[in-house]
Amino acid sequence: METKLERKYGLITATAMVIGIVIGSGVFFKAEKVLNATGGNLTLGILAWIIGGIIMISCAYTFAVMATRYQYVNGVVDYAQATMGKKYAYYVGWFMALIYYPTMTSVLAWVSARYTCVLLGFSITGGECMTIAGVYLIGSFAINSLSPILAGKFQVSTTIIKLIPLALMAVIGTIVGISNGMIGYNFTTVVKQVDTSNALFTAVVATAFAYEGWIIATSINAELKDAKKNLPLALVSGTFMIMIIYILYYVGLAGAVTNKVMMAGGESGAKLAFQNIFSAAGGTILFVFVVISCIGTLNGLMLGCSRGIYSLAARNLGPRPDIFKQIDKVTNMPTNSSIFGLLLCALWLLYFYGANLTKPWFGFFSFDSSELPIVTIYAMYIPIFIMMMKKETDLGVFKRFVAPVISIAGCVFMIIAACFSHRMEVVAFLIVFVVAALIGRIFYNENSSN
Repeated sequence: METKLERKYGLITATAMVIGIVIGSGVFFKAEKVLNATGGNLTLGILAWIIGGIIMISCAYTFAVMATRYQYVNGVVDYAQATMGKKYAYYVGWFMALIYYPTMTSVLAWVSARYTCVLLGFSITGGECMTIAGVYLIGSFAINSLSPILAGKFQVSTTIIKLIPLALMAVIGTIVGISNGMIGYNFTTVVKQVDTSNALFTAVVATAFAYEGWIIATSINAELKDAKKNLPLALVSGTFMIMIIYILYYVGLAGAVTNKVMMAGGESGAKLAFQNIFSAAGGTILFVFVVISCIGTLNGLMLGCSRGIYSLAARNLGPRPDIFKQIDKVTNMPTNSSIFGLLLCALWLLYFYGANLTKPWFGFFSFDSSELPIVTIYAMYIPIFIMMMKKETDLGVFKRFVAPVISIAGCVFMIIAACFSHRMEVVAFLIVFVVAALIGRIFYNENSSN
């Protein structure tokens, strides 16, 4: 009898995964980028966070509607199959297993190592950083492979821990800012005049990448207790909480330093804000929380990465499904799929270093693997949302049309933004994407069945 994944995670773990994956190091430092994009216009900056949040919540809500109707082994692949058919679902799953999951996971391993190096006083460009990144990558793989229950508890714990500095700054920073007039000053003072439309476009792009990652929570669909109820609740409540947290934290920062100082601070802007509110020790404490935040995000990404190729193998698709759909009887983990995911993460970590952290090794094919895969997955959502509107005739107007249309608009926005931001890198990435798809075609079997 074939061993199957057990339903071992509850609503709290699923919600923590949504929040924990999205809230990583970006939330601590994206505030400066948004301020610089808007010329220090705090109102415009908050509007950017709201728009970015609406894009995220609308996509999550649309998938939440589908989550109440379909479930198998990997949420987004299930939804692709139910709406677009088996072949499209296969290519979505193939892309996520081969590119999306491992690129995101490898970058987070490097980011975790980078802030660890800042904390310890090591060079962020030397061998120490890449060595620590490798250790973090293997460590997250080990905890997920050896004890998925422990990995789930670790996800909940790190999510709670990473919310502490955000909550402190949101509450205390706002109180201090109101009492000393700093918030009022920042809301009424614009550092420099900018083209409002272009500024908002650029700022929303920055927030959009800070909001990414929630879709990975659907990878534990088959392991959720009462998935048709808990996954929608986790997606909607988790993404809504993230938007509120970001906005409150953004306002709290405005109570700690002036917009001009924040804009000039670079990566030290948030650290300076914490020092002003919580003394010099606050800056060091912030980086401790940043490291914990990154590691928690890495853990959530590895949760998805380890199940990437399994989601195809469970459908008897992809290379050697008989091997990759095997579940360990003791740990109840797709061990072979996990090992394959770790290998891909290592290769993409090497690519990220060669393409972005040193003199480019790959020439024309050097692109930012931390951003373009995200835009690609948004592009893949569009046909799913369109077919959902066509097929789900028994849904109400809002669920069937309004939410998907808003989601499609957000996806199109992301695609346009990527083209403006990355230009020829988009072409290089598309070539790699096509090559990966052609390799995936070799392993696609029309006659395979679930």
